[in-house]
Amino acid sequence: MPLPIFAALQVTLCICCRLDAFGCVIMMLMSRISTTRNFKQLCNTIKCMSAVRYTHSHPVKMDLSGIYPPITTPFDESENIDWISLKSNMEKWNTIPFRGYVVQGSNGEYVYMTVKERLELVAGVKGMMAEGKLLIAGSGCESTSATVQMTKDMADAGADAALVITPSFYKSGMTDEAMFAHFTRVADTSAIPIILYSVPSNTGIDLSIDVIVRLSSHPNIIGLKDSGGDISKLGAVVHKTQNNTFQVLAGSASFLYPAYHIGCVGGVCALANVLGQECCDLELFFKLKRYDEAEKLQKKLILPNLDVTRRFGVPGLKQAMDWLGYIGGASRLPLLPLTQNQQDVLRKDFKKEGFLE
Repeated sequence: MPLPIFAALQVTLCICCRLDAFGCVIMMLMSRISTTRNFKQLCNTIKCMSAVRYTHSHPVKMDLSGIYPPITTPFDESENIDWISLKSNMEKWNTIPFRGYVVQGSNGEYVYMTVKERLELVAGVKGMMAEGKLLIAGSGCESTSATVQMTKDMADAGADAALVITPSFYKSGMTDEAMFAHFTRVADTSAIPIILYSVPSNTGIDLSIDVIVRLSSHPNIIGLKDSGGDISKLGAVVHKTQNNTFQVLAGSASFLYPAYHIGCVGGVCALANVLGQECCDLELFFKLKRYDEAEKLQKKLILPNLDVTRRFGVPGLKQAMDWLGYIGGASRLPLLPLTQNQQDVLRKDFKKEGFLE
């Protein structure tokens, strides 16, 4: 092959494949290929390899700003998914100015579900959602390979983005490097953008600032949901990732207002299942710079939020939903319904803040 033609092909292939320095060295070595046929075969091979490696060569642009309820999953008396009750809840939630929904988050009891149920739930909610809202699906599993497959399947079921929780069973092995390798592999192979999820109260793993910052430069990792409640950590992440297309979501309504002040773009809040309009009002007050009203509302949300998260968990959230016009229903065993004493405390706290009569 004439040298000028070969050189032109080298440059073209490098551009098309976006090869790194190592790839360019390979291209230079190709000059020793003697036949056009061999040249074309090797070009095709390298191009295919490059396409796999650089599937996400450009940052995915998805605005996560807003409030998301990590929706609960209603079950019937036989512990099957209660689709009629879910539809009823979705019809009410669709009237609230949520940015979207998180399906199969911690409040969805995904750890008690089969793979089939998890995928059916994503597809079902997709069909019930109002137009213009995002569907974020929790696709985290303990192994990287299972998470990769679950993320793919949830994308096929209609998810717009995947929320990936930290693996946690082998805690001593969940080092920064293990986390970096896990999330990088998932993001490399995913057709939808990835949102990191750190919830140390459930997993015992607090995703470190260093790992989050490193991962934030990955073009297919677009954000973080952090439920730890450490405002200084959230502020540090916002500051250190400000040059990347990376967004931070508060993982609880108890610190939503201060999270907005330090640069978070929204929140995934369990309390939004039952006080969704109030969570959206807080966001609006902040955007309109009505800070006194935002602060007042934030203070009213703290105690009910504590009750439906750390104190009474999903059964408490579902009980509050039953009182406030939604269908919470029972949780799957081994989660138990609230005792009468627990219900009395929950009701007292919601009444104290003016959310129940």
